[in-house]
Amino acid sequence: MTTEDATVTAGDIARLAGVGRAAVSNWRRRFGDFPAPVGGTASSPLFSLSEVETWLRAQGKLQELPGDELLWQQVRNSADDLQLLSLVSRLAAAIAHRKLGTLLQGEDAEIAGALPELVTDESDVPLIRATAELAAERGPQEAVEFLYTRYTQAHSRRVQVISPDIARLMAAFVEPRATQVFDPSCGHGGLLIAAGGEPGKVRTVGQERDAAAARLAGARLAVRGIPADVRTGDALTRDAFPHLQADAVLCSPPFSERGWGYEELANDPRWQYGLPPRGESELAWVQHCLAHARPGGQVVVLMPPAAANRRSGRRVRSQLIRAGALRAVVALPSGAAPQSTMPPHLWLLRRPVAGDRAPSHVLMMDATGSPETVIPMWSSFEEDPHRETAGGGRTVPVIDLLDDEIDLTPARYLTRSVVSPGGVGRTREELLRATAELTRLLPSAAESPHGPFSMTSLGELARAGSLQILQTPVRMETGSGELRLLTAADVVLGQEPTGRGKEEPGLVIARPGDIVVPVASRVPAARVIDEEVALGPNLTVVRPDPDFFDPHFVAGFLKVSARQPSASASGASRLDVRRAPLPRLSLAEQRRYGEVFRQLERFEGALRRANEAGELLGRIVLDGLTNGDLQPDPRL
Repeated sequence: MTTEDATVTAGDIARLAGVGRAAVSNWRRRFGDFPAPVGGTASSPLFSLSEVETWLRAQGKLQELPGDELLWQQVRNSADDLQLLSLVSRLAAAIAHRKLGTLLQGEDAEIAGALPELVTDESDVPLIRATAELAAERGPQEAVEFLYTRYTQAHSRRVQVISPDIARLMAAFVEPRATQVFDPSCGHGGLLIAAGGEPGKVRTVGQERDAAAARLAGARLAVRGIPADVRTGDALTRDAFPHLQADAVLCSPPFSERGWGYEELANDPRWQYGLPPRGESELAWVQHCLAHARPGGQVVVLMPPAAANRRSGRRVRSQLIRAGALRAVVALPSGAAPQSTMPPHLWLLRRPVAGDRAPSHVLMMDATGSPETVIPMWSSFEEDPHRETAGGGRTVPVIDLLDDEIDLTPARYLTRSVVSPGGVGRTREELLRATAELTRLLPSAAESPHGPFSMTSLGELARAGSLQILQTPVRMETGSGELRLLTAADVVLGQEPTGRGKEEPGLVIARPGDIVVPVASRVPAARVIDEEVALGPNLTVVRPDPDFFDPHFVAGFLKVSARQPSASASGASRLDVRRAPLPRLSLAEQRRYGEVFRQLERFEGALRRANEAGELLGRIVLDGLTNGDLQPDPRL
């Protein structure tokens, strides 16, 4: 695709000019000669890259289009959203394996013949040349990381990436003498990169379900000089390393998968601590990791907090404790797990050595305030499990854990909250920022002199062809698969897609500008989609024509319709979208309403953040004053 054909979003334009997205919105309103959209939707328009570049230069806002931005726009316009990772991973692999450098001086036909996995015809060659030039200019590692970073930014709502801080924390538990580290669900390679350390010292091994993600992980490791063997496949059902015994295993597994292979794997020899319940896929991953650690080897697994106390998993947790496999549980800050908004845990385990006496204590640690404090606590515990720990930790006798509940939640055993250094000040500043944001985001609305609206229904508009109404299947095979799905719960909670599925008949792909509504929900919800995403079951999609409707305007009135009393015995409101009323307003008037609806959403989000920060500050101060970590301000 040529530069003249390439399109960019408002966010891309902001990066080109080095400004915020608000500045781009202001330019569109203030300057009549700003390039008109050439595609996309009213809420997510696309602009011609060549026209934008010309306009920015004429305004003195861009002297020269950066080479990396030009390359990224070529990449974005060479593949649709669902194929973007495949293209990025193939380009990264070509860089990592030094396939591009020798081709810079070659003819187009020579390049096309040398890279059949990237080039379908000679029109693809400019993208290959641009990628080779970036790699030659910046070096392979920086070029690969640029492609990876831009992909994750472009799909921030779809891509689950473990934060570098948590990856480094998990890798810090690996003993210095370890020479082989394994991650059976390695994603884009974040944990293996963190564990790789000094190039050539540690050999990394990984497995990943998605072939494109596995390819990208291998490329990211290769350009760092980290020896790696990354293979494709589901580690639970298609183990690519059945005989591997690593010094350490790090893993951030998928959470809450029901289709992890319960029936197929019922008699699997890996379940030495008990058959994992159907709804406890995380306990299957824990045992898979233990099976691939050498005797005495370490295992560090990121776990959802519910795995510590679900009734269904009591037997497996009990056996992990009795055998001496579970050594410590660490409570992490909120947001540490990419697939969960709840504060996750780290489980630290060791594969038992035959004949060794089982440990008598398990270490419980709180890292919600200062994660860096847990490494010294762990080292001290390893030296002497009976020694009392300082700070946010406590050694708990095994006998105290083996009650009826087998609850491994650290907060249950930490007798008092520990105020981390600067914790009060940080939380107070967070509360002040959130309350200031509330004032700024107060919705702007005035009394209307016009009286009731003239209404129509979405069903009538659908019959007139002004919008489409689509329904996702009532039942879908979910819980496993390489395709990420936006679920009804995700829509209600405003979170990233957490479902897993496969491409199957009836699958609905939401486009930017679509409105997605749960068929039944206790909480009214209607979400405007801003990037392409596959949808799970029991969702309705309203796809308005952008020439007639503002999607945020439609979504605001759908939320009100979803509040109507329900006849459902479960208490969930069932919304018949076709009966939902909508005012007859001009597009300009709709956009005014839509902007206020968006402002209201931001205000409600800030209100939740302020409430959370206020409650946290109250708990910290109360606990600190009563346990001696804090004292009244001397100025009082």
